[in-house]
Amino acid sequence: MEFKNIQPIHILLLLFLTLVIQTGCKPGDSSDNLTPEVTTEDIDTIPITEVKKEWTAADIQLTENLEYDQYTLEDEYPYKDTVRRFQWEKVKEKIAHLENAMENGGNWGVFSNYKNMNGEAPTIEGFVRNEYKRVSDEYGVERYQSVPLYDVTQTDKMLRYGRDGWLVKIPDSDTTELVRVQGVSFEGEYLVPNRYLKLWGNTIRFTKVVVVDVTNQHVALLEKQGNTWNILSKNPATTGVHKPPYAQETPTGLFAIQQKKEKMYYQQDGSSQIAGYAPYASRFTNGAYIHGVPVQLPRKNIIEYSASLGTTPRSHMCVRNASSHAKLVFERATVKESVVLVID
Repeated sequence: MEFKNIQPIHILLLLFLTLVIQTGCKPGDSSDNLTPEVTTEDIDTIPITEVKKEWTAADIQLTENLEYDQYTLEDEYPYKDTVRRFQWEKVKEKIAHLENAMENGGNWGVFSNYKNMNGEAPTIEGFVRNEYKRVSDEYGVERYQSVPLYDVTQTDKMLRYGRDGWLVKIPDSDTTELVRVQGVSFEGEYLVPNRYLKLWGNTIRFTKVVVVDVTNQHVALLEKQGNTWNILSKNPATTGVHKPPYAQETPTGLFAIQQKKEKMYYQQDGSSQIAGYAPYASRFTNGAYIHGVPVQLPRKNIIEYSASLGTTPRSHMCVRNASSHAKLVFERATVKESVVLVID
């Protein structure tokens, strides 16, 4: 083979290519033009910490999907010379708080001392007597039917009373005589004697919320399906009135539905005599139930509706609504899946 017009530079290039083909490029070559092989051992790993989503009111999706269409109220409606409304923004804030409590996991508990069945709470230091002549703490929570809450660092120092039906988280698995609890229905961390606690475990998911508005005198049932809270009903209601010595206002706050009675019998004021019954009653705190229209003896048949519903407070702490609506709540708002949210 003849090579014509070959320049010296061409010969040098051929010699270099031959050398590269014969020797190859090996890891660790000192040539500045070679890229060394990189292994996973040479790469620093950066741990990734999962950040849990903090729910806010803006994250709560409410959709009107009525399943109960009797006596339905508009979101805003006239009442005498005012306008009443469903306070959905406030409801979303409270539901977001509940969602965060569920997302954080842990063991759930409920304060329980209906009719002092677990023992009367001790008298708190510095107590006051309210208009009903009953011992109360500085927060207005009465001793009767309440739960004593102690300082986590001074186990002999009672700080306040807790309402029957309040929800808590129990951070420790050890349920000794005094159990440390973290408030869900209230703020703070306290010690509680274990006899005042219903332990509901760590699998609780609240998917139904009964909203009671004591200012606007109405009630709504919400149920979570997927990521949406469906509004199943929007109805008039009548809440408790502050009227010593017997009738009391419905307390505001977040409560667990604890008990169901198809007929809740009530007594005549100031006596032990049965005066009548309320149908489809769901108890959420002390003697407060969501129930249908009261039936006074000797009448026996259920009364469906009363013209007093949706007007002004007049019951004895309970929440009255149409009896068919009370039945819906009775059947759908099941224990361990449902809360009552009372707002003002």
